[in-house]
Amino acid sequence: MLMTGAPAICQQSADSLKITLDEAISIALKNSLEIQIAKNDVEANTILNNYGVAGGLPLIAATASNTEQIQNITQELQTGGGTSRRGAEGNNTQAGVTASILLYNGKRVVATKKRLAELQYQSSEILNSQIQNTIAAVMTSYYDVVRQIGYINTVQFSIDASKKRLEIIQVRQAAGMANNADLFQAQIDLNTLTQTLINQQLAVDVAKSEFLRLLALDPKSPLSIKDTILVDQGLQIENVLDKISVNADIKAADNQIRIAELIVRETAALRYPTVRFNLGYNFVRNQSTAGFTLLNRVTAPSAGITLAVPIYNGSTFKRQQQVAEINTSTAKTQKQVLIRDYSAQAVKMFQTYRRSLEQLETQKANYKLSQQLLDLTLQRFQLIQATIIDVREAQRSFEEAGYRLINLNYAAKSSEIELKRLTNTLM
Repeated sequence: MLMTGAPAICQQSADSLKITLDEAISIALKNSLEIQIAKNDVEANTILNNYGVAGGLPLIAATASNTEQIQNITQELQTGGGTSRRGAEGNNTQAGVTASILLYNGKRVVATKKRLAELQYQSSEILNSQIQNTIAAVMTSYYDVVRQIGYINTVQFSIDASKKRLEIIQVRQAAGMANNADLFQAQIDLNTLTQTLINQQLAVDVAKSEFLRLLALDPKSPLSIKDTILVDQGLQIENVLDKISVNADIKAADNQIRIAELIVRETAALRYPTVRFNLGYNFVRNQSTAGFTLLNRVTAPSAGITLAVPIYNGSTFKRQQQVAEINTSTAKTQKQVLIRDYSAQAVKMFQTYRRSLEQLETQKANYKLSQQLLDLTLQRFQLIQATIIDVREAQRSFEEAGYRLINLNYAAKSSEIELKRLTNTLM
């Protein structure tokens, strides 16, 4: 099965969920809560990427107030007369509309708008990174299930050989040519392999539960996977390292550098004058039942320019700019660290990938030979030309060869998946 690339199959009920890798990826992309969170961040940053949020659009406000008063009034006039009244009623009503348009603030609005755009682009790259991570996790878990099922097939083949050995010994014993020791040992070996099969089925169930968790499906759902591990053998380390720069995390780090640089410009703009053009229309009405003025009503439009010049605020703006420049340097260093780590990770993964492929062909031959050796040893055992120890040794060689072949396939495929994740080429 492993040598020819036949599918790994695990016994399942008729109502099992049969799923392919492409279907699993589609389900994971649809159901992933992590991807949904990243999508929400993109949507939120898209909404915030607006000139109004950056402070570049006019501000319009309307105000209104109405105050009722009861006053005690005492007034003396130069002419000698006067007014004295207790409990005089009064009313004050005010309303107005004001508009303010920013004319200049050291191009801070421009820098803020660009920063908001970079935040939107960065969240898109983070979403892309999460998608790549999700696909990689699903693929790795999917092939882990295939690997665990492959172990079951190897154990099952060895169990069939043990059953055949037991049948041969039983026939010999019936003919008086075998003792109980051989019979007991054959039964013990068969029981041991049966227990190994049960334990391996548990490993398959655990792997399936983890796989279903990644798909956001019920981990108790019955699942049937029929597939084999095929490795892309065309990857080259030079191409991998060249494509590290398009990794979504690296591109998000580029966005972070630009965001930090724009924060420097925003902070520097705080030290420049701010000029605003103001328009307004006000209504004021004062009424009283006693006093010198019984009614006063004013309606008036207004227009003007406001100039605010920062002179000194304890060097706060200057220090904020210095901190922003340090943060920019930190963002650049963080990108370098990311490139260093991803490049080193790519080299290590490629080494595993290449070594696994180099051993794979040899291990396929070993697996084929061990299978032939087991068949031949059983035939010789049936003809009383081999001992029970020879059969057990042949079985052990076959099992080890099967396990190594499965593990090499899985190691090569896992490395391939990680290399493609690092180069942003999983989809």
